[in-house]
Amino acid sequence: MYINNSQYTDDIEHILTDDFQALKGKKVLITGASGLVGSCIVDILMYLNQKFDYNISVYATFSNPNSLEQRFPSYKNDVNFHPVMQDITKPFEADFEADYIIHTASNTHPQLYATKPVETVKLNVLGTLNVLEFVRKNPKSSCVFLSTLEVYGENKNVEAFCEGDIGFVDFTKPRACYPESKRTCETLCHSYIQEYESDIRIARLGYIYGPTVKMSSTKADVQFLKNALEGENIIMKSAGMQRRSYVYVLDTAAALLTILLKGVCGETYNVAASSGNILLKDFAAQIAKVANVEVKFELPTQQEALGYSTVSNSTLDGSKLMKLGWGEKFSLQQGIAHTYKIKKEIECLKI
Repeated sequence: MYINNSQYTDDIEHILTDDFQALKGKKVLITGASGLVGSCIVDILMYLNQKFDYNISVYATFSNPNSLEQRFPSYKNDVNFHPVMQDITKPFEADFEADYIIHTASNTHPQLYATKPVETVKLNVLGTLNVLEFVRKNPKSSCVFLSTLEVYGENKNVEAFCEGDIGFVDFTKPRACYPESKRTCETLCHSYIQEYESDIRIARLGYIYGPTVKMSSTKADVQFLKNALEGENIIMKSAGMQRRSYVYVLDTAAALLTILLKGVCGETYNVAASSGNILLKDFAAQIAKVANVEVKFELPTQQEALGYSTVSNSTLDGSKLMKLGWGEKFSLQQGIAHTYKIKKEIECLKI
């Protein structure tokens, strides 16, 4: 599938660095391996194996066999690919060790924040607790936990959030299930560092987009992409004046590997780049331009509105990450164009 798409593999080639040579011969566990970010990291590691003989043992967790079959049919018989069927809310019963762990598993569907807030909290908190227990039992391992810009909340005095900033989240609202549970997960990470000397660093992601996204996602940018791929006008359910930080998924995956290999234990890094710091309506307009469609506005349903973030500014300052040597390889325009092209070609193959 994706790994057989020439544009996708070109993009993987574009983000590779000499730093990744530290992964040779290592065992890497990726949770949430069928998701937007997790599946991209799996593809990068497997590409390094197949193209450059890195001999990385890739352990990838899946909640059910269908997600494995649908996403990674090309790797089923590869000796370096090890699927792990795991309910992330249950303790790991793993019979393997890992040198590196990237914890990407999470619920990132706004509609589920409104309809399944309890399950969202359980998946984030219990899932992270179980992963950190695995880290504790592998004392030589290093871990990256994927957090979110939503932990910053609302702060109208901040133009772009740095890692030490903080804002307000109304924890009495069901929508708070996501940012508040991610805040708890960050506290858990620091607790494991302090009590067990676990080697953990935190990545706070902005709004990640790219071809590896599942089209069932209820995120606004995915709905825009879905409209565009179907040749329909993009429907916005707000004025689109929210300022956000967008990063292409291949750049994001490279950032996470950089944090894993070069980041400092206990430190937090924003994953953001200047070209992606734009208004939501401008992001929609860029997809519309690529697909040659228009942007239309509609009022959201009451249930849709409950899942939306009300934060007006979610811009991140990514300068701390850039000091590790990471930089975006794809501008917003390039990332959106590649997302549309790859997704269009892959969706056509399914017909």
